[in-house]
Amino acid sequence: MAPSDNSEQPRKPLQSAVALAYKSGEAAPKVVAKGRGLVAEQIIAVAAEHGVHIHESKELVSLLMEVDLDHQIPPLLYRVIAELLAWLYHIEAAQKTGQPAPAAPDLSVPTEAPKNGL
Repeated sequence: MAPSDNSEQPRKPLQSAVALAYKSGEAAPKVVAKGRGLVAEQIIAVAAEHGVHIHESKELVSLLMEVDLDHQIPPLLYRVIAELLAWLYHIEAAQKTGQPAPAAPDLSVPTEAPKNGL
């Protein structure tokens, strides 16, 4: 049997993605989709198709992957998610007025993993 060509190529780590949704009046945003590999790629593709802004943060995604689907983000992440939402609102306002988009915020992500909202 001939050796597999796949053994010579380094394996890429699987990409992860988490989608959040926030409705006015709710206490906190919810995790509405999450996944790794092909699922993550689909989440990102659907977001891009619908004009949803994408922010990359491996640390934040790692923490959000611990939150169950359809559960609100834990209080530990309120501040960092609020900063992201404010940035997104600024991007939308800039697009409406023709101004340049603001730079992404420098987020300090908590190092403790959430325990499904505790």
